[in-house]
Amino acid sequence: MKTKLLFIALLTLGFSSVQVQSQTTVYAKNSDISDNLDLRAVASIFGESANLQDFERRLNDPKYQISNLDLNGDDQVDYLRVIESVEDRTHVVIIQAVLDRDVYQDIATIDVERDNYNRVNVQVVGNTYLYGANYIYEPVYNITPVIYNSFWATNYRPYYSSWTWNAYPTYYYAWRPYPIYRYRNNINVCINVSNHYNYVSTRRSYRAPVLYESRRTYGYETRRPDYSFAQRHSNVANRYDLDQRRVASREIGRNQNTYSSNRVSTGRVSTTDNNRTPNRNYTENRTTADRSYNTNRNTSVNRDNSATVNNPVRVENNTPRTENRRDYSQNNSNVSRESSQNMNSNRGSSTQRTETPRSYSENRGNSENRTSSARSQNTQRSESPRASQESRSSQPQRESGSDSRSGGGRRG
Repeated sequence: MKTKLLFIALLTLGFSSVQVQSQTTVYAKNSDISDNLDLRAVASIFGESANLQDFERRLNDPKYQISNLDLNGDDQVDYLRVIESVEDRTHVVIIQAVLDRDVYQDIATIDVERDNYNRVNVQVVGNTYLYGANYIYEPVYNITPVIYNSFWATNYRPYYSSWTWNAYPTYYYAWRPYPIYRYRNNINVCINVSNHYNYVSTRRSYRAPVLYESRRTYGYETRRPDYSFAQRHSNVANRYDLDQRRVASREIGRNQNTYSSNRVSTGRVSTTDNNRTPNRNYTENRTTADRSYNTNRNTSVNRDNSATVNNPVRVENNTPRTENRRDYSQNNSNVSRESSQNMNSNRGSSTQRTETPRSYSENRGNSENRTSSARSQNTQRSESPRASQESRSSQPQRESGSDSRSGGGRRG
């Protein structure tokens, strides 16, 4: 009995451990800390804010959810506070994550400086520990931001957030961080596409780095000193290079998929071409057959015309033409078998064309001889070449007989 109870207890523990493992959150292997706050979105809402207090509210508003950072690991998005350091025409706006009581971590800075021509230059600079060295975006706003007017007002006082650990404004409440892919889809909606965000690798202001060092905080860096961007990614310089590497890897994956699909389609095309080869030969055979058929038709037409030059009767010429066409249609079905015979027939027809006018020229004086020669020519067109040769040999005999009959008449 004790053994059975022990066995049941072990099974229960095994099922409970399986359920706990199934509920474990899985994160993407290629995600990075810098993926949880897009500096282009920060630059976008900076240009839409009325002042720095409004800017801090937009950073932490649950409606926008600009940030997805959870550096202290409490499964809640960290509150981002804003402080400022000013000297003459240079303003350095520092964004800090509140991790614990009096523990903060710098995320990014915004350098705002006006030159001698009253042109305002803005640069959003990522923290080196999180984003790598010289990760800078220069926003070019479509409309001049209203926040510029507050920076150079008379008796300006630098902004310093009063919110700290567990002392947050009423509009704020913490939310759980989203998966990276979901955060990226959400943040793309928050970026104003009417503006331009140019990536640069150098800071315009030489005063801004000095002002920043006097207010720099690094609470997260001290907790994890071996987890800087340079140590996380030794083969790239900053977040921008990391993005380019990701894009290149995706393009390689697409090209491989395209190559594999092209290989399959190439195999299909090759089989189709192999099937088309016999059709190509068939068309060539048809062309050859048509050529021989046209040659035979021309020969027959010329032969008929030579025979009917002096023949007044047109009805008798239709019969041999029909027979010739029927013979040629039979020859078309067996082109390869009777090609040599067609060549011989063509030679015979050419012989007839040269000899036939000669026999007509000799018999022009006698109308009776013209009628007999026309009948003999019609007989020659319907018969084979041998018969035509025999008919030519018999014509002189007929002519001699007619001469003898005419002579006999004269004697009487």
